[in-house]
Amino acid sequence: MTAAYPALRLRRTRVAPWSRRLVAETVLSPSDLIWPLFIAEGQGVEEPIATLPGVSRWSVDGIAARAREARDLGIPCLALFPNTPEALRSPDGREALNPDNLICRAIRAIKDAAPEIGVLTDVALDPYTEHGHDGLVDEAGYVLNDETMALLVEQALVQAEAGADIIAPSDMMDGRVAAIRAALEAGGHRNVQIMAYAAKYASAFYGPFRDAVGSRGRLKGDKRGYQMDHANAEEALREVALDLAEGADTVIVKPGLPYLDIIRRVKERSEVPVFAYQVSGEYAMIEAAAAAGMGDRDALALETLTAMKRAGCSGMLTYFAPLAARLLGA
Repeated sequence: MTAAYPALRLRRTRVAPWSRRLVAETVLSPSDLIWPLFIAEGQGVEEPIATLPGVSRWSVDGIAARAREARDLGIPCLALFPNTPEALRSPDGREALNPDNLICRAIRAIKDAAPEIGVLTDVALDPYTEHGHDGLVDEAGYVLNDETMALLVEQALVQAEAGADIIAPSDMMDGRVAAIRAALEAGGHRNVQIMAYAAKYASAFYGPFRDAVGSRGRLKGDKRGYQMDHANAEEALREVALDLAEGADTVIVKPGLPYLDIIRRVKERSEVPVFAYQVSGEYAMIEAAAAAGMGDRDALALETLTAMKRAGCSGMLTYFAPLAARLLGA
């Protein structure tokens, strides 16, 4: 920097809105957003989720309507999570392999209603198991890696056959990306992307999500044996490197705002598209703050999403997607 005050006044470019837009280093748009949606059984169903104010579970017809809404708002992709009925949950999560399960029916409904919308599907067993873990569990309560992986491969193929565009394994089993990629190639699904939950932390911010998919209360123990320790950063870089080597196209850091340093380090190290999941606890805290008069919901939503993009994200999964898209399109 060669100039000094008053020749240099950094406020000059901040005075007018047009100038601030002109020199903005980070620009948030609806095309940066992925909208997570929860699926329920039935017809014409909208079930508000108490711990996620403003978020509901929708029956498949409602999911189709949300797809048309996303298209009109400029949101390019939906992420799907089922609330599997109690009678269909089992120790081995077999409903995940049913080609007519909730998530597969929702995929087909979205493709019928708004074929231009991308569909991202979660690959993990926790919405389907009685015990709430992401994989098979032995008598001692240990989540089995390789045995789980075989089911995850089948689950991914079922979703790809239904029309999923992006397979997103969130289970954190070792080796599952390579196995899923090999199965997709062998099954003729060469253009189906894998967006790996590469750096998924065992976080306290997931509580409302577990309410949404019906796994809170049934979880035996915790997930620290397979999800990452929140104290670790170098380990996240190793996880990302492994998933990319195994065939992931893009990666997710989860949660988002508490892990901006991880997002930045992953982006600088890997130079691939990095996504963040602004998880249920992050969303719920903003909603609670707004409801208590402690902050402006719209401003908080846009500022936190911009922070993630500034840190290096190509896009974000966020329950604020429709709100943010409307604000950005205004």
